[in-house]
Amino acid sequence: MKLTLAELKDKSKWPNYKFFEFDHDKVLSNTKERPEWIHFGAGNIFRIFPAALCQKLLNNGDMDTGIVVADSYDFEIVDLLFKPHDNLTLGVTLKSDGTIQKEIIGSVVEAVKVSPEEKSDWEILEKAFTNKSLKMISFTITEKGYALYDAKGNLLKQYEEDFKNGPKKATMLLCYITRLLLSRFNAGKIPLAVVSMDNCSHNGEKLGQAIFEIAENWKKNGFVGQDFVDYVKDESKVSFPWSMIDKITPRPDSNVAQMLEKDGFEETKLIVTKKNTYCATFVNAEEPQYLVIEDKFPNGRPPLEKAGVYFTDRETVNKVEKMKVCTCLNPLHTALALSGCLLGFKLICDEMKDKDLNKMTNTLAYKEGLPVVVDPKILNPKDFIEEVINKRLPNPFMPDTPQRIATDTSQKLSIRFGETVKAYKATGKNLKDLKVIPLVYAMWLRYLMAMDDDLNPMELSPDPLLETAKPFVAKVKIGSKKGDFENDIKPLLANEKIFGFDLTKSELYDAVLTNFEKMLAGKGAVRKAICEAIA
Repeated sequence: MKLTLAELKDKSKWPNYKFFEFDHDKVLSNTKERPEWIHFGAGNIFRIFPAALCQKLLNNGDMDTGIVVADSYDFEIVDLLFKPHDNLTLGVTLKSDGTIQKEIIGSVVEAVKVSPEEKSDWEILEKAFTNKSLKMISFTITEKGYALYDAKGNLLKQYEEDFKNGPKKATMLLCYITRLLLSRFNAGKIPLAVVSMDNCSHNGEKLGQAIFEIAENWKKNGFVGQDFVDYVKDESKVSFPWSMIDKITPRPDSNVAQMLEKDGFEETKLIVTKKNTYCATFVNAEEPQYLVIEDKFPNGRPPLEKAGVYFTDRETVNKVEKMKVCTCLNPLHTALALSGCLLGFKLICDEMKDKDLNKMTNTLAYKEGLPVVVDPKILNPKDFIEEVINKRLPNPFMPDTPQRIATDTSQKLSIRFGETVKAYKATGKNLKDLKVIPLVYAMWLRYLMAMDDDLNPMELSPDPLLETAKPFVAKVKIGSKKGDFENDIKPLLANEKIFGFDLTKSELYDAVLTNFEKMLAGKGAVRKAICEAIA
């Protein structure tokens, strides 16, 4: 069993596999003639979520064109995954009852590299962007993909060069997108929805502001006119809808690979690209999934509501995003990530079997977050939390790791915990009632020491502020008391960009210091501090 269109002709080879039900050749032809959807970012979540949504619409006859996927970050994904396998993906859904669903996803009809040097690929993009049929472009490029500035607020050198050199010599993805939008403008100011599906706050606003800044700098340097700047800023022409996406999609897992091998599936090798992307011909993910999008599509849109997508207004999208990111999922993930790394866990599901960590998670969700949760109405926060705690996090078949979730923690603390702290202050609630949130802040400090609870060296997950933050705990020793480390760590805790507020001026400050001191008592001190916090 190999993942190619030719191999799929003999369906008897594929027991218990779900196939696409549309005419692949016809969809390919339609898409080349009148493309409707281009997606930027060919990673795992795209392959098993947006691509599967499109497949559902194709299967039901609600669409007759597929997706053109474009990647700018890691061309190896196109060369090693899409091209040799006719753009097919094997989606493996890991259900909490132990059953798995295997679906061959064929909605991606072309995979291209985003670079003018790849002439045939660039022509596909240019042709699509000048076609009135194109309704939306979407993105899963991670939050870092929208950044024009570094952590210190300096314009990235690559963007500085792109601003000076103009559209035809651009090198960065968002400059390529702006160049393609310029082609669409020149073709008659054709409308388009530019949709971020990345898991970050106010994603549409981030994407839009970046595009605006690129266009304004090109105008300033004489490459485009004010009319193009007006075009990208006119929401009746180019919209940047906000969205909230939620589907836990870990790296391809060896246990899943073994299950597929038992079926006779031959192509299960884990691929790690030169850019450290973990991928395979299959993608494994959990069953629950949510996608909520602001309904602002000036050139029409695919009927994705028929595939389970929620379309609503911006305010509701913002509320759903706050519900998930500030209360119902992401804070729980970060608490489990830090505690899991420190306590030597390799799987999130195993942490949920641990009575202390399970109680910590429940306390954070129900006692600390739920009282100030933002209720979007279209989803019930309490039901969402119950699904997360009782089904999603404990799913023993989900190979998600605390080490993966600990990535970029410095970028997450302000939203995942800072917003709850602000809500407590705004509603007059007693901050001293918060026990787990100051515990998490202290765990991050302890984590930065790169030493687990058994006092063994521990590898830290990637984080853009790692080298900035680690020096603040460099002098801290096991056995240190508050007076020994307070002056060293105080500037870090005062960083409002990291925490969302100045922790040193907060009622939580002493609790953070106390928890950190407890975690320095010796071997097993982190575990003991967690137990005391949730007692």
